[in-house]
Amino acid sequence: MKILYNIFVFLLSIIFRIGSFFNSKLKKGYLGRKDSLKLILGKIYEKDNVIWMHAASLGEYEQGLPVLEKLKEKLPNYKIVITFFSPSGYENCVKKNTIADVICYLPLDNRKQISQFVKAVRPAMFFTVKYEYWYNLLAELKSVNCKTFVVSALFYPKQVFFKPYGKWFVKQLQQNIDCFFHQNEKSFLLAQKIGLSKGIITGDTRFDRVKQIKNNDNFVEFVSDFKMNKKLIVFGSSWEAEENIAKNILQNNLDCKIIIAPHDLKRVSVLINKFPQAVLYSGFNNDNASVFCQSPVLIIDCIGLLSKIYAYANISVVGGGFHDKGLHNILEAAVFGKPVLFGNHYKKNPEADALIGIGGAKSFSNEGELSDFVIQLYSNNKLIDEMSNKSQLFVEKQPNSTAIIVEEIMR
Repeated sequence: MKILYNIFVFLLSIIFRIGSFFNSKLKKGYLGRKDSLKLILGKIYEKDNVIWMHAASLGEYEQGLPVLEKLKEKLPNYKIVITFFSPSGYENCVKKNTIADVICYLPLDNRKQISQFVKAVRPAMFFTVKYEYWYNLLAELKSVNCKTFVVSALFYPKQVFFKPYGKWFVKQLQQNIDCFFHQNEKSFLLAQKIGLSKGIITGDTRFDRVKQIKNNDNFVEFVSDFKMNKKLIVFGSSWEAEENIAKNILQNNLDCKIIIAPHDLKRVSVLINKFPQAVLYSGFNNDNASVFCQSPVLIIDCIGLLSKIYAYANISVVGGGFHDKGLHNILEAAVFGKPVLFGNHYKKNPEADALIGIGGAKSFSNEGELSDFVIQLYSNNKLIDEMSNKSQLFVEKQPNSTAIIVEEIMR
């Protein structure tokens, strides 16, 4: 199976190279990986102690960041390396990072390349987030006596580890992971079932992250002016389905305001055509604010504001739940005590089931159902308050996962 795995990695490298000619995202990842080793050699030296965090993408980065920040507090002289698999995570981290000494792409899991990379980093400790595992990487980390952890680990039955042909990879996890910090009991029990006994239940560090965000200054210029005294519905990380829902709500003449923050800024041009009465956030200034605020729709055409904008919402609709790409982060809305609504494609988001279970959120099988519920909810202040209180309580009662994890790592 190891031979087949290495063939798979080789084929993946070919796909990346060919695909880079046709796909901008693949091109960024392919070209970025060429510089990874050079970046490490330019910033990490033999005398350095290094903490290395790997995250597949932006969501996992946000999930692991609280742990990384707390470790840096306790070990201030350690250097920090953050690697990514996807361009979306890498690009966002580069723009706003303040903690890492090096940010780069993780080389593909080719034995020679990953060996060179690990020996250049020489990490004292490494952690990956959620379920990002690479066979040769784990073996190389073991060879340099690196302590290796999984933060907010999440196992689910359809993973390769629970298939007959996945046992060879499970052995690698058994030998080379020092501790799995599981999000929930279900993940813990599944891991135990296949012999991954080195683990504890710590909860999900994303709760710690959104609590941090809530305690920050969440003022966003012009949003209060735009909202006026009306109810605000925020469509966060929207795809086409959520945008159709927003359009349907407008057609029902609700006396509300709508903010749409698309999951990809490439959708802004689509939104301008779909909502001709909308204004762009980048167009606001003190001179034209009074005119802009007459519009019912505000399109957020820049990144980094959504988590703050949820603080202004009365109702939040989170994108990604109407297709197999998967639901975006619902906790950013829930932490501010908002009703959270989304589609029903969220199998890898256990917090969605939990939030629905206590009545702070609802999921829907199609756009029409969600639209109808928003229209009903709009005029039901009691239900809005009930769902809001349940959402906020749900987040507040979660354990301080970061403190538990860091205490275990520092033992």
